[in-house]
Amino acid sequence: MDLRAGEALSELRVTPARHLPHRYAGASGDFNPIHIDPEFARSVGLPGNILHGLYGMALMARAATAAAGGDPRSLRRLGVQFRGVGVPEQEITVSGSVREVDAEGTRAVLDLVAEQAGTPIVRGGEAELVLEAP
Repeated sequence: MDLRAGEALSELRVTPARHLPHRYAGASGDFNPIHIDPEFARSVGLPGNILHGLYGMALMARAATAAAGGDPRSLRRLGVQFRGVGVPEQEITVSGSVREVDAEGTRAVLDLVAEQAGTPIVRGGEAELVLEAP
């Protein structure tokens, strides 16, 4: 993969399905009612049930591995800051750029952000990739 410092990454756009938080709760074991019960979520000041933060982080991992040609083994490190809430049925956009590439072209660091309706839901994303030699 030939990544260059300063290069923008292709955007990843995903619209989470209405019942995605329920499926994610089953897969993750996180049944916090803010994710699966819209009435409860509204009672604590949320707009309705919200997506799991780790789902947003997973989208960032997906965007990072896509930048490396799609091989999930290329992702060596991923750090994020959860800064907002995502909701089902609204498109999420993950964007970013290549911060640096080593001299051999075998390691790259990406900066990433996930937004929904123009508001960051996960930001401060930093992914480190190990790339095949060019």
